[in-house]
Amino acid sequence: MLKSLLIANRGEIACRIIRTARAMGIRTVAVYSDADAKALHVRQADEAVHIGPSPARESYLVGSKIIAAAQATGAEAIHPGYGFLSENADFAQSVIDAGLIWVGPNPDSIRAMGLKDAAKQRMIAAGVPVTPGYLGENQAPEHLAAEADKVGYPVLIKAVAGGGGKGMRRVDDPAEFADALVSCQREAASSFGNTQVLIEKYILSPRHIEVQVFGDTHGNVVHLFERDCSLQRRHQKVIEEAPAPGMDAATRASICDAAVKAARAVDYVGAGTIEFIADASEGLRADRIWFMEMNTRLQVEHPVTEEITGQDLVEWQLRVASGEVLPKRQDELAINGWAMEARLYAEDPAKGFLPSIGRLDHLKLEQNGWTLFAPVAEMMRAGGFSGNEEDWTPSPPLRLETGVEQGGEVSPFYDPMIAKLIIHSDTRESAAKRLGDACAAIEVWPVKTNAAFLAILLRESAFRAGEVTTNFIAAEGDRLLTPSDLSPVSLAHGMTLLRQGLSDAWPIGNQLGGFRLNADRREIGTLVVDGHAIAALLGEGRFVDVALDAAFDNRFVGDGEGFILFQDGAPHRVTLATRGTTAGTAADGAILSPMPGRIIAVEVAAGDTVAKGQKLVTLEAMKMEHSLVAPFDGIVDALDAVVGGQVSEGAMLVKIGRAEGGDLPPSPRT
Repeated sequence: MLKSLLIANRGEIACRIIRTARAMGIRTVAVYSDADAKALHVRQADEAVHIGPSPARESYLVGSKIIAAAQATGAEAIHPGYGFLSENADFAQSVIDAGLIWVGPNPDSIRAMGLKDAAKQRMIAAGVPVTPGYLGENQAPEHLAAEADKVGYPVLIKAVAGGGGKGMRRVDDPAEFADALVSCQREAASSFGNTQVLIEKYILSPRHIEVQVFGDTHGNVVHLFERDCSLQRRHQKVIEEAPAPGMDAATRASICDAAVKAARAVDYVGAGTIEFIADASEGLRADRIWFMEMNTRLQVEHPVTEEITGQDLVEWQLRVASGEVLPKRQDELAINGWAMEARLYAEDPAKGFLPSIGRLDHLKLEQNGWTLFAPVAEMMRAGGFSGNEEDWTPSPPLRLETGVEQGGEVSPFYDPMIAKLIIHSDTRESAAKRLGDACAAIEVWPVKTNAAFLAILLRESAFRAGEVTTNFIAAEGDRLLTPSDLSPVSLAHGMTLLRQGLSDAWPIGNQLGGFRLNADRREIGTLVVDGHAIAALLGEGRFVDVALDAAFDNRFVGDGEGFILFQDGAPHRVTLATRGTTAGTAADGAILSPMPGRIIAVEVAAGDTVAKGQKLVTLEAMKMEHSLVAPFDGIVDALDAVVGGQVSEGAMLVKIGRAEGGDLPPSPRT
């Protein structure tokens, strides 16, 4: 068995690997960049080595620095986690050539499956069904467009070296093909250094089904059943579960057999995932499931497989890398219950899911019900009440995988995932409910997150029925993006807190008067919630007056900034109305850069007339392209974006004015 291990990664996967290695008695070495000097994985490891500046290309993607760190610390092996260098065959070979153990498949297997077109050709030869499309070497735009015509629209353009949803574009109309190809190739070049693409038929009722496979150096290959990853946004997984809903025994046997066949075709060793696309228009059927690609590494969603099988896949990786046989035979593996995972990202759903960066002043992932947090003091708590006393239940057991903590930073240099929340239960219905409750209880401030979006998704009737496809989120649109308004009970809490806690800071006593449960008096007080003035009725027993923590008076600082109240995963800023406060002030049409980045495309000029939703500027940041669009019909009054220019967060890029005679514009959505 290995004695020491260097983890060539960061964040939650580094922490995950450290946890298993420590349990196995293996010494761990972390690596870190400037941005991660105080990161959780650095403190959890037995030793840590600085490997360079914050940008990944100068630290986590420099293989020579990582190998040197392993040699300097006496580490026997390198575990790449996922992302970064995990599927880089040249790096894997360099690790082996340096006399170290590579915790992963052999380099030839990575190469065989690393390029999607070559992998599909190999799968065809192995008898594994593949999605119809074009896999050729001719990359001339006109030739690719002609092949797309042959395949039939809609089609999917995919970077052959792609992964993680990058370098992938759906095209519904031939007129859109050229622009989509350029964008796809540009993103592929930035992310993978390879512009080659393939064309696939886009399945109209697609479900994403994948199978966990594992091989050892003794010729054994097993599968650990399937996962369903159909809830996706821009080809990035949002909710994953195991097993797949609607999967019968015969179809499961067929797809899992195909996955093992695919792994054997490349002499696979270690953890890998065979990804399939299913046409679910008539349910899951073996003859309508096709191979898409293989991920030659551990997957982000591996915990759901661990939960239903009772196996530690990281432990399996370390044992296989040590030369041991697989811990279990195929006939010793079985499915137990149901597991679901939700990915909590630092992103703003109201702004097209653009990443949100900054300090995590408040981070709480295991609190049932609602809570209060004052930016000017510590968090205030009001008894764990969630709005309806009859519905209150203790938080269920929750598995958390995270690499951040309160006070940490979400930086612009890496993937913005904050945590993964995993629930295992006896039934799918129970797992969905419990995971939805866990997401609704998330509290993060001031960084924006998708917590409310996750909670809404998990409570959707279509999802609960197991009927969603990979198109579901895009098809539902804004309906999934709007968190619920603050409940009357929450507003009553806000009024009570303002009256009791801020009486010295604001002259609100005369405005609110007394507030007590079952009072005869009826009084109106005005709160400003998320910028909108709301009249709150007090008295007549309509609201619940919850007793405050005894330490409240000493911990709250009433300086006029108010506080944040969390409900269903969404933060709401609450203050007291001042003279002149009005509800729902309109946006001014300023399109601001949501984060630091580089302008790679400008689609408009000053004076242009634009329509709501029209693309204005494309920003490259955090390894992906982000389109900023017009918030309403109008005219480009000002343009401060230049192709190639670097911009800081908050910089104004475009100013849209409303057309003469037009209505006052609504709040912007970029």
